Amino acid sequence: MGEKKERIVIGSDHAAYPLKESMKSYLLKKGFEVSDVGTYSEASVDYPDYGMALARLVSTGEIRRGILMCGTGLGMSMTANRFSHVRAALCNDVETAAMSRRHNDANILVLGGRIIEEALARDIVDVWLKTPFDGGRHQNRLDKFDCVVQSALD
Repeated sequence: MGEKKERIVIGSDHAAYPLKESMKSYLLKKGFEVSDVGTYSEASVDYPDYGMALARLVSTGEIRRGILMCGTGLGMSMTANRFSHVRAALCNDVETAAMSRRHNDANILVLGGRIIEEALARDIVDVWLKTPFDGGRHQNRLDKFDCVVQSALD
């Protein structure tokens, strides 16, 4: 039997559509199964629609990790981080990508399609996908995230 491919969900608004399409092809070539929540063209859309669609999948545990993109990455990261169990990290360099995994166990990577070049985006994605979570004292800190969400709901 073949090895099961990791499933990555990907989404963007119109501003980052070209980068999303490039990253989707790149991930497929690397052997990942890619689910695309849109957008599907450069026609203007509202980024929260796509950020929420992806974050919901990660929040419920249906998908383990995802990649979101918009013009700067700011709107998508703000949208995604409103969901429980989501730790979306806006990364514009490889060091931030590595630390988002090592210390924060980021489960959504956010990229700014108008901020970073395609080659750098590939490097960031590679580092983010291969870097493990350090656990330990960092897990204790992450456990507090869900306490904050729960207390806000009470």
